[in-house]
Amino acid sequence: MAQRLLLRRAWTLSTRELRPLPLYSVTTSFLPSSSPLLLTGSSPRAVGPLPPHHAPRRWVSFNVQDHDDFTERVINSQLPVLVDFHAQWCGPCKILGPRLEKAVGKQKGRVAMAKVDIDDHTDLAIEYGVSAVPTVIAIRGGDVIDQFVGIKDDDQLDSFVSKLIGQ
Repeated sequence: MAQRLLLRRAWTLSTRELRPLPLYSVTTSFLPSSSPLLLTGSSPRAVGPLPPHHAPRRWVSFNVQDHDDFTERVINSQLPVLVDFHAQWCGPCKILGPRLEKAVGKQKGRVAMAKVDIDDHTDLAIEYGVSAVPTVIAIRGGDVIDQFVGIKDDDQLDSFVSKLIGQ
């Protein structure tokens, strides 16, 4: 079960990064004059509508790469940020992660979510006093607003996120 969740999560992350935009080849004689064209190489291509599974999505969360990335994308962020300190080996983290993403996604871009793997970024975990995982810290304007440790249900997560954005 855990292996299946890890595989699904890895597949989702890798397909997000490699998601190509489909272009449909069309002969110009059949195109209406208002149809947008993309000229690549020797043949013109019309940019068709994206299929539903390729519709643009807002990035709900991002993985912190290093301390400088954390400073740039979390501390200096214009948006409030939920920071999820987790570990690959942590079972409760695998349950909480998707729930947090869902709660953040409901806010439609008013809050961001950063994921910090404590095994890769021990310095950040120590700096923010993380002694157990999962730990979630709410940061607004570079200041820690609130935090919790462990799993919460969906209603508690929604109220935690709403509190962060000031609703």
